[in-house]
Amino acid sequence: MPSVPIVLRPRAVSIRRWINLLNLSTPAGVLLARATGCSITPGPQQITLAGGYPLPLPRAAAFTVGNVVLYRSSSARRIHAPDSPLLRHEIRHSSQYALLGPFFLPAYFAASALSQAFAGDPASANPFERLAGLRDGGYRPGRPRRRARGAGPGRPRRRSRSR
Repeated sequence: MPSVPIVLRPRAVSIRRWINLLNLSTPAGVLLARATGCSITPGPQQITLAGGYPLPLPRAAAFTVGNVVLYRSSSARRIHAPDSPLLRHEIRHSSQYALLGPFFLPAYFAASALSQAFAGDPASANPFERLAGLRDGGYRPGRPRRRARGAGPGRPRRRSRSR
């Protein structure tokens, strides 16, 4: 999926901000940032940037909780770069939180598990990651792999008999 710049009107940005405050995803993101000792600064489009995320999970350069983008110190240059693809990707996730509220994380984790099962990685077949822009998020766009007919977990592939 090609990278599409985010062009939201100020009113849409404000609506997203208020929805994520009311659905409590942004307060949860701020709480997580403070609990893990991140430095908190304002970002573009009413996004809060939380740098220096120290925990090993999730294994990502950055992730979003509501209107809060948490990122590792090693990703600071990528987040703060002009017209940052990674920040664009995370802002799209912020809009997904506004649409799904508290259902975003369970839906995201389920989509990641299905992507892992069918594509071999948690992102390439995950609709949330695809809509946020795989390349912008640092993922390699790929096609979901297909299993051979009759093959599955715990089931050996059928061999054709040659006579």
